[in-house]
Amino acid sequence: MTKLRVGLLFGGRSGEHEVSINSARAIAKALSAEENASKYEILPFYIQKDGRWLAGEAPEKVLATGSPLLESEESTSEGNLTFNPQAQTLSNWQSPSQVAQVDVWFPILHGPNGEDGTIQGLLTLMQVPFVGSGVLGSAMGMDKIAMKMAFEQAGLPQVKYKAVTRTQVWSNPCVFPKLCDEIEAALGYPAFVKPANLGSSVGIAKVRSRQELEAALDSAASYDRRLVVEAGVVAREVECAVLGNDQPQASVIGEITYDSDFYDYETKYTEGRADLLIPAQLPEAIARQIQDMALQAFAAVDAAGLARVDFFYVEATQEVFINEINTLPGFTATSMYPQLWAHSGVPFPELVDRLIQLALERHSPS
Repeated sequence: MTKLRVGLLFGGRSGEHEVSINSARAIAKALSAEENASKYEILPFYIQKDGRWLAGEAPEKVLATGSPLLESEESTSEGNLTFNPQAQTLSNWQSPSQVAQVDVWFPILHGPNGEDGTIQGLLTLMQVPFVGSGVLGSAMGMDKIAMKMAFEQAGLPQVKYKAVTRTQVWSNPCVFPKLCDEIEAALGYPAFVKPANLGSSVGIAKVRSRQELEAALDSAASYDRRLVVEAGVVAREVECAVLGNDQPQASVIGEITYDSDFYDYETKYTEGRADLLIPAQLPEAIARQIQDMALQAFAAVDAAGLARVDFFYVEATQEVFINEINTLPGFTATSMYPQLWAHSGVPFPELVDRLIQLALERHSPS
């Protein structure tokens, strides 16, 4: 039996580089599991923080150690992407020669240049199947403003929000105060200020006063030219995983609990700071509603393969609000997405196998 060569693409230039490495290590382990080892051969490709693509021994080393390579480290393995660091452009680079050997790609790059449609566009041009959403689904799933507009069009309930641009924030002294007046009138306090195109809660702040709002807007504008401000809500944070293409399935519901003020980067990635409760203790009707909304959200952004959809459940009023969709969620063995499927009867190795098969199915012209 000829093995399918899986191009495991990880690392990347975003702030979630280390998260990507951890996800890739878990996927590589699953592909090497007994039920998958006879079907798949792993071809790892590592993108350093400076954007350099490495194949051969370098990505193997990163997968083995779990530590990123320094930008100054050079790899002499044949076929690694190389470029002149003194050059003003990257017009003189070429992809690793091993790229041509890949039968199906498994990109597990989190954040900008990983789940925003850019790498998906490159893989589409390669005309090789890849796991996950295409350009449109990835881009809409990454940009919180475009995402919210798609959810609104689909009739999915959301908390009140206001879209803001960097130009409005970094404007003259007359415009900025008016912007803050509008936000206060529309949303009140507390509110959350978020860059539109970052993941893992990077750049997000909870604000309770005019002074905090101004500082948070300025900080978020340093990360992205598009921002979103959302009204705060007292609610339970629950999540649902989706698996499939045109006929997707929804998992059981999970809940996140934590002691910090909100689910920020430190809480998310510091062991012991947050607990995942699976399945969440919810009324059956609410659980079904969340699953239905997750599938609607998946279709609204034209997602494919996988996604995790996050919700707010206001227990006092029995209301459910959709928060966001993540089209390339964290994929370590302890991440919410694979855990939700494990509790739904799909163990990690089988989940990875099904995602690859979904990629092949979507790429097939028939």
